[in-house]
Amino acid sequence: MDIGTLRTMLDRHELSAVEVTKQYMADIQTVDKKINAYLFVNEEQALGAAENAQKKIDCGESKPLTGIPIALKDNLCTTDMPTTCASKMLEGYLSPFDATVVQRMRAQDAVFLGKVNMDEFAMGATTATSAYGKTHNPYNEACVPGGSSGGSAAAVAADLCMAALGSDTGGSIRQPASFCGVTGHRPTYGMVSRYGCVSFASSLDQIGPIAQSAKDCALVLEAIAGQDAHDQTSRPGKPLACQFGQSLKGKKLGLIAELMGDEVDEQIRAKIEQAADWYRRAGATVEMVSLPMLKHAVPAYYLISSAEASTNLSRFDGVCYGHRTESADSFEQLVSKSRAEGFGWEVKRRIMLGSYALCSGYYDAYYNKAVHLKNVLRAQYDETFRQGQYDALLSPVSPTVAFPFDQAPSDPAQMYLADICTVSAALAGLPSLSTPCGYTEDGMPIGLMITGNWWEDGRILSLADAYEHEFERRKPEGTR
Repeated sequence: MDIGTLRTMLDRHELSAVEVTKQYMADIQTVDKKINAYLFVNEEQALGAAENAQKKIDCGESKPLTGIPIALKDNLCTTDMPTTCASKMLEGYLSPFDATVVQRMRAQDAVFLGKVNMDEFAMGATTATSAYGKTHNPYNEACVPGGSSGGSAAAVAADLCMAALGSDTGGSIRQPASFCGVTGHRPTYGMVSRYGCVSFASSLDQIGPIAQSAKDCALVLEAIAGQDAHDQTSRPGKPLACQFGQSLKGKKLGLIAELMGDEVDEQIRAKIEQAADWYRRAGATVEMVSLPMLKHAVPAYYLISSAEASTNLSRFDGVCYGHRTESADSFEQLVSKSRAEGFGWEVKRRIMLGSYALCSGYYDAYYNKAVHLKNVLRAQYDETFRQGQYDALLSPVSPTVAFPFDQAPSDPAQMYLADICTVSAALAGLPSLSTPCGYTEDGMPIGLMITGNWWEDGRILSLADAYEHEFERRKPEGTR
């Protein structure tokens, strides 16, 4: 069932919002014992919200998300649920305000089921860096769900919510969506307000939806998009202009050559090529396109994001925010011990990397060079779209499918290199999504990434929707 179907059933009084919410709560109590997607379940408040939503439905005042059960990534501030960023540093923290996206969904009378797991402060690709236990992939509990929005993707895949909000700094919506066989959309940078999303890397962070389909993602995106006075990087809202159901004849797509090499698993390449062939049969032109600057994307991304993280996370000093050590003999010791006790190893690693890059004597050699590469990469995307007049670019989401926890690379650099497919769109600020396009011989999902030009979110959602109508999706065992 998608959001549109449930919307119709609710409005026709075939189901009530309270019945739906109770069913999801029951599923969370049973299924999530194995998945560990939820960090906090908002049962009392959710049932109250469902009752209020039903009143709106009964009066004929429902909106697209009225009564729809939604999960929130645990880096989105909420007044009625803790916001921990899956870190001991913020254990038990209750925000005095709601994130703008939360406010906008409350205005539609959406029902928030709870907060879902993530990599600590959104730093990771496995949801294993969470201080509150790892989330498991619904398709294979021995495997990672991806990250950092692994809880969001796993909850949607396991039917523990209709949709979820995640955040994507370098691939944190798209990669877990690919690993968990659902659709995840990173909007154009500035389309969605970041106010109330605990900052990782401010020039890259973007909030977006994870859902069962591109149409569902579009419904959620329409609810949360738009300019916000609290976020000066947000832009005036533009219509999504999705063209669901229209012919693909005349569309022109580019298949990124640099992301179809031997470093990508053979089964993944085969499924991406099959998807490209489907678009050709549907009337679109698909041709190979080269983006040579992609080879610099990973180092540029990790320098910029780590530098911004070291600045953003400096507020967690044991004085104003976060965990405070119980034993310190000086101010320096207070700060040092609080951070040592509150932060996990991956967060510490990136803070140290970012602080080093910003040090006097290294700033120009590292950070400034990375920012220059970011601008050159963005210019190359602009030139590619302009010269080729492409409607979108196709590529894998990740070089691998979800892997077992015990086979995760022990070398952090190797884990970082796996982000090669997703970080370039984030650096360029472009809209990009993952939609299921196949399964391995072992039954693990494979995602197709569709990247568009600035503000072409509606176009790539429409392209994904067209493919989803032809693709036979397999649900994980044990889900409804």
